[in-house]
Parts: sequence; C-alpha cells; structure tokens
Amino acid sequence: MKAIVRNPLLLALCMLLLVPMGQVTDAASSRNNVYNVVMQDGADPWVYKHTDGYYYFTKTTGGNVTIWKSAELTTIDAAPTRVVETGCCNIWAPELHYIDGAWYIYYAKDDGDNANHRMYVMENTSADPTQGTWQNKGQITDKANKWAIDGTVLQAGGQLYFIWSGWEGDVNVSQNLYIAHMSNPWTIDSNRVEISRPTYPWETNHSPYVNEGPQVVVRDGVISLVYSASGSWTNDYCLGLITASVSSDLLNPASWTKRSQPIFASGNGLYGPGHHSFTQSSDGTEDWIVYHTAKFDGAGWNREIRMQKFTWNADHTPNLGVPADPNVPIPLPSGETPHIRVEGEKGTFGGAAYASQSPNGSGGMKAGHIDTQGSYVEYAVKVPKAGEYILMARTANGTAGGDWSHLQLAVNSGMPSPFYITNKGWENWGLSTARIQLQKGSNTIRFTKGAGYGEIDFFDIKRAK
Repeated sequence: MKAIVRNPLLLALCMLLLVPMGQVTDAASSRNNVYNVVMQDGADPWVYKHTDGYYYFTKTTGGNVTIWKSAELTTIDAAPTRVVETGCCNIWAPELHYIDGAWYIYYAKDDGDNANHRMYVMENTSADPTQGTWQNKGQITDKANKWAIDGTVLQAGGQLYFIWSGWEGDVNVSQNLYIAHMSNPWTIDSNRVEISRPTYPWETNHSPYVNEGPQVVVRDGVISLVYSASGSWTNDYCLGLITASVSSDLLNPASWTKRSQPIFASGNGLYGPGHHSFTQSSDGTEDWIVYHTAKFDGAGWNREIRMQKFTWNADHTPNLGVPADPNVPIPLPSGETPHIRVEGEKGTFGGAAYASQSPNGSGGMKAGHIDTQGSYVEYAVKVPKAGEYILMARTANGTAGGDWSHLQLAVNSGMPSPFYITNKGWENWGLSTARIQLQKGSNTIRFTKGAGYGEIDFFDIKRAK
C-alpha cells in the first residue's frame, strides 16, 4: 500500500537535503529556532510590518536612509535595499511610517555640527516605499526649534502627535522627551510639551543625562511610551516606561506616568540594550521587540541588532523580560518557514582547516582554522528547485586589532565573494548572511581563506521570498 503524504511543507523540507561531501550521514536538519542576532552591525533599528506582508526596516547608517524589504524578520539582513539620499550630515535613527495612504521617513540630521541636529520628513505616495519618488517635506519643528533627534509618530484618538528627544535650551545638559500635536504628517501645530526628563539614578549616571529613542505601543486603551535612558555609549543604556490613557489629554504632562525602574536592562552577558522598535510575527500572533546592544562588554557605540518575543503585563504594558541569552536559541517568529541547518563541523576540510570544540557552539563544535591559502571547508547542498536562497551563518571573529574579517564564499565553483564577519571576539557569535543562487539538485558551498580570520558554528539555508 502506498504511503500518503499529508503535509506538503514537511515534504518540501525533506527534499531540501544537505549532505557534506565525503560523508554518508545526514548533516542537515530542519530547525524552528534561531539565535537572536538580526544584524551583526548597526544601531537604532526600526521595523514596520505592512499590510502587504513585508517588513520594512531601517537603522542609522550615518549618510542616508536605507530601507530593507524582507518577507521575514529573520532574513532582514539579507533583504534587498533602497537608499534614500537625505543630504548632509549625521543622519540618525530614521523611522518609516505609513499614514493616510502615504509613506513618511522621519530622521535627524545636522550640518556637520551636532548642536544643529533637527528633525526632517520625506514623503512617498508609492504603495511600496522601496519604489517611487521620495519628496523632501523639510524640517518638522515646533516654535522653539531646539536640538531634536529620534522623532516618532503616535496615532491616538484620531489625532497625530510627534514625540522626540530634545534639549530644553541650546546647551547639551539633558535630553528630554517632548510631545506636540500634528496637523498633518509633516507639520507640528502646537507648542512642545515636556513629558519626561532624566531624574532617576539610572537615568542620570552619565553626563549628559539622556532620555531618547521614544517608541509607542498601544494596547487596550493604554499608551506605553518605551524610551532609552542613560548614556548610549555605556553598558548602562536601558529602557524605561511612561504610560498614558488614550482618552487623556496627551498634551498635559500630568497625563503621563513614569516608572521608577527600567523595564529592560543588561543581562545574560549582553550590554546596553536600547533604542528599539516593536513589531509582530509574520502571522500576527506574537509581539516582538527589535533592539540594539553593545557587541561586547564596554563596546560603546560598536553595536549589533537583536530581537526577541515579549508578552504583556496585566496592566496592558509590555513585559520585556531580559535580553535573551545569546547562546540559547529562541523559537522562530510564528508563521516563518523553518530553516535547514548544517553544522559547521560536518563539512569536508582541507589545508589547515579543521573542526574544533566550541563552548558556545550549537553542537559543541565549530569549523575554523581556515588560516592559510589553500585551507577550506566544503559542503554539498541538494535542493529541489533552482533559484535564489538565503544563507545565514553563525560566525565569529577575534582577529587581533579589532578589524572586520571575511572568508571567501564560493557556490558551485563560481567566483568567490567576501563573506564578512564583524570583530567581537572568539566564541562571541554573530550573524553573516548572503544571497546565493543554487541549481536544482546538488550544489557545492565552499568557504576559503580571506582577510583576517573567521569561524563558523553552523549555517542555515532557506529559499528567498
């Protein structure tokens, strides 16, 4: 009697079989988990899940606004991008909002002098923000027109509000949080109102004092304004919480209540978590926070981007917990397709390369010592369909001097290309990604010596969407 396959997804996963060259055992397995690095480099992440099912992501790049378009949260780093030119200088913490049928980018920039940082807006009426034309709508400001960064939009009670971090005067003593009413997505039509300034010890432990990175999430009539506090260049950077009722007068400071303790701080060997955004899983059933941390203890502004699921407290405020342990996998966001995982040590090694023990590795082993010309580790990859795939590797680099390194990645004897790995120490694993073309049937993936040194714990492969 013939067996009946009742699950097409399971069949597809079984067909996506990866076998290391020279080995008989199956080195691949389907995984529904991920280590929570989203990008191995970057700060001030903003992600927006649109009604078209795509995630639109941006972060501080410094010289422009870059938008990533990804079908899944875990594949953002390998997503195609659109660069939006903004002009000089020091472009910080851009956000992408969809309001009344149009897209808006809010970003801070200056003229080369930080004291002149102000907020600006661009508009795009295309259905897809990576297409169409971005129009400069100019500066968005209240009458005070003081130093301003990290602007975000709150839509509540049928009204628009702008919330940002700014100086009270013209001297960098303290960054406060301000709110103002908006008459349209590019115009403030009220005076600014201060709703928070650094006062608690965990907000005033470094100078200047900092409240910044405001983000809002609304649940059951409660507005949770989650903000970043303390010095962004320190391990003490953390998230605080201010709440208000949707039905209250949001331009009245008395409507906002500030918590006396941070709600998200350093933990599990991760430092300085902050400047975040909120989103949902692909199927809309889970809530996720995307945030940056220091790459290592004392890394300062050398940061990476991580994500994790969060829950809700009984008072309808977010329960963020602690940063997820970087060496314990977390479940994939609900609705994402599983990854096919190949452990690094399961490859065929040549030259000086070999597998060695890894205290923080997923299988207790890693591929490394690809240290000389002629050294390599190679894998056979068998896929049922030709096309574009995303390769996501858990990588590490502790090359002396602190520079980035790269291995050379070649597919099917094609020209090798650099596979970049940030430097944050051995056994401090990050994420390196590439989009690769695979042919139907057998393929060869080969890593060889590049610049500096790098190790591979494992790599995941999934078909690009």
